[in-house]
Amino acid sequence: MDPRFDQHGTTSRRRFLRGIGVVLGLPLLESDRDIRGGEASSSPAPRRMLLISNNLGVLPGPFFPSDVGENYTLSPYLDHLRDFRDDITVFSGLSHPNVVGGHSTENCFLTGAKDPTGSGFRNTISLDQFAAEHLGQQTRFASLNLGVNVDRANRSLSWSRDGVLLPAEDRPSALFRRMFVQGNRREVARRLHQLKEQGSILDVLLDDMNSYQRRIGKGDRERLDQYVTSIRSLEQRLHTAGQWEQTPKPSVDGDPPKDILDRSQFFPKFELMLSMVHLAFESDSTRIVTLMVDGFATPVFEITEKERSLNGYHNLSHHGQSAEKIAQLQRIDHEQMRVLKRFLDQLASTSDRGPSLLDQTIVLFGSNMGDANVHNNTNLPILLAGGGFRHGKHLAFDQANNAPLCNLYVSLLQRLGIEAEHFASSTGTLTGLNQVG
Repeated sequence: MDPRFDQHGTTSRRRFLRGIGVVLGLPLLESDRDIRGGEASSSPAPRRMLLISNNLGVLPGPFFPSDVGENYTLSPYLDHLRDFRDDITVFSGLSHPNVVGGHSTENCFLTGAKDPTGSGFRNTISLDQFAAEHLGQQTRFASLNLGVNVDRANRSLSWSRDGVLLPAEDRPSALFRRMFVQGNRREVARRLHQLKEQGSILDVLLDDMNSYQRRIGKGDRERLDQYVTSIRSLEQRLHTAGQWEQTPKPSVDGDPPKDILDRSQFFPKFELMLSMVHLAFESDSTRIVTLMVDGFATPVFEITEKERSLNGYHNLSHHGQSAEKIAQLQRIDHEQMRVLKRFLDQLASTSDRGPSLLDQTIVLFGSNMGDANVHNNTNLPILLAGGGFRHGKHLAFDQANNAPLCNLYVSLLQRLGIEAEHFASSTGTLTGLNQVG
């Protein structure tokens, strides 16, 4: 008998996931509780969201379809996703208003914050953190912020409400330990003590703020109220984190995946991190993930086992109409689409209380660069897959006067069940993008 199933043919308590060199024993699943007479069968599968950005984008010509609507012709790049034609929507004519400045816009892809090259620029909250705030911490991690070859000190897709960079995790082994390795009692106790000490500091701050508020004017009180609200929000997150520290993590058999330290192994690193995303969703460790693919920080790298890039990724992207460089960039972009296709295969083949993970997961792939060769930040390449939308279309907006990308973000938030009418530079939801139900 298959060890994953009991004598009734249902999943056993020890259900295993195999991949990336490990065997993972999952905790009690909703289906298990249903077998035992619980009420889990009536609870819908949760919705999830993955936001991916390559900060050098793709060559626009082979990416965008030449025609629009439901019967559009797949472009050379999108042809790799032919099997998912009914599960994807491609967009053209989207960008962030007043977000220009070439590569400096990479940190604004999920924030839409204006004028990133202006003096005194401060970023704003990113889409993932906005969603995590409104959904609350329903899983061990409210969100995960990941990277491939990412310059951790300077680049991130994820930004706090105060516009502070949240460093991306680029080590699969460290991510694996966070998700699945419990630690001994002493380590857990130390972590709980740290959380308690942080909570005590906040208590002192709040006492001081309450005393100070009585001595200042109305305008200052309003600004201070916003600060106090942020402190209370952090206090609640610390309390929730303490509860999760005392909740057993899924058990694990085997070792964490081995990190790929060689930055020239760009595609293997990308694929490994996507496998970790799949594992995080399948184990319900989180429901919100960002992944920055940092081409800017990628040196000369392997495109295939037989071909290396002519230059570092950034220098190559400034091809200057060199036929040789353009041809190589096309091979790179084709491989990028193959990696994405294999990830969508993983999601589509994984069941989640009936629907597949792809059905329940919004996957956004895009870039802050419309054309890296000329530092253009308009007409961004945006692809949406899964998540319960009515797909199978090329939605084209005005090429000269782009629609706000944040309109799409509002649509994504609403699909997650968040009652948001506005985000950053949005003017509403995105026309033409409809939900299945």
